[in-house]
Amino acid sequence: MAVTLKDVAKEAGVSYSTVSRALNEDINEATEKQKRIIKIAEKMGYVRNQAAVNLKLSRSYVIGLYFSTINRMSSPFVLHEVLTGVYSVVGSQYNVVVKGIDMHVPGTLNPTYYDGILVLSQRDEDITFMEEVLRKKIPMVVICRKVFIDAPNVTTDEEHAMEQAMDYLLENGHRRIGVIEGNPNLDSTRLRHRGWRISVRRHGLDPDAIPVISGNYRYESGYEAAKRLLDYNPTALLCFNDEMAFGARVAIMERGLSVPDDVSLIGFDNWDMSGYSSMKLTTVERSMGDIAKEGTRVLLKRLDDGIIDNRRIYLENKLIIRETVKDIREKDSKEEEE
Repeated sequence: MAVTLKDVAKEAGVSYSTVSRALNEDINEATEKQKRIIKIAEKMGYVRNQAAVNLKLSRSYVIGLYFSTINRMSSPFVLHEVLTGVYSVVGSQYNVVVKGIDMHVPGTLNPTYYDGILVLSQRDEDITFMEEVLRKKIPMVVICRKVFIDAPNVTTDEEHAMEQAMDYLLENGHRRIGVIEGNPNLDSTRLRHRGWRISVRRHGLDPDAIPVISGNYRYESGYEAAKRLLDYNPTALLCFNDEMAFGARVAIMERGLSVPDDVSLIGFDNWDMSGYSSMKLTTVERSMGDIAKEGTRVLLKRLDDGIIDNRRIYLENKLIIRETVKDIREKDSKEEEE
């Protein structure tokens, strides 16, 4: 495997940008530190990628971060977590410009403005934007969605994750379950919807008999959806994200009920909500920060080292079991005996 600038940086104990500057310096004008780095690179067998060098000469050092929509995609926590992940990788090497795809005017993308683009896609309509990026030969990585285009993907298996969450409720004896879904126009919603229905069918139940209300991934929509679902006397609510789950908890408490003694609760994303509530929510862990970090690393490999990697990379989801799901199997068996 070819030695990269990052390999040299690790060996030299310096930053990537320090190595890059040293190797672009005239040896006769280099400082002692730069000369040391150059010698380390030579010893390691580093060979310049000329394509990457040529690209570097015309760089803007700007990365575009395009969301399906800034205003309606989901919780504002998503934007914060993704930006934090991106900046933890690029540091001060690049500026990051955040825009909404739904605000983009087709045909206006300037290929000289961006060195590369990260796309956090959720809608089918986003493909038109991605195709424009490819036509204009701007390096691109798509995160949080599986897409069949000539570009790398970094995502998680949300369908299987939601299947596991519903499995956990059913295995704990719950049969009267309500589901608070997200915006039906988003890809994550469709994947999670398929996941819980697969679980229900596998357990011999009819998914169409389960009451479902669509929210918009915001706290208020979880609260309003839960108020309606509580009319069905559920023993559990499955929520498509943590923010809606915390909204649902308020509706449960207003009915004079408690979590999990009266109504169990599961969320999705595993966001830190400790500053807002003491509830220790059982949830599916999906780190948007980790997804953004990995997507950014893939993009920088292309920009800095000329390495094109169009794989689909899946990061792991994990069910985090805390204190909001009650095992009611013993209770149900006693009721059947009576």
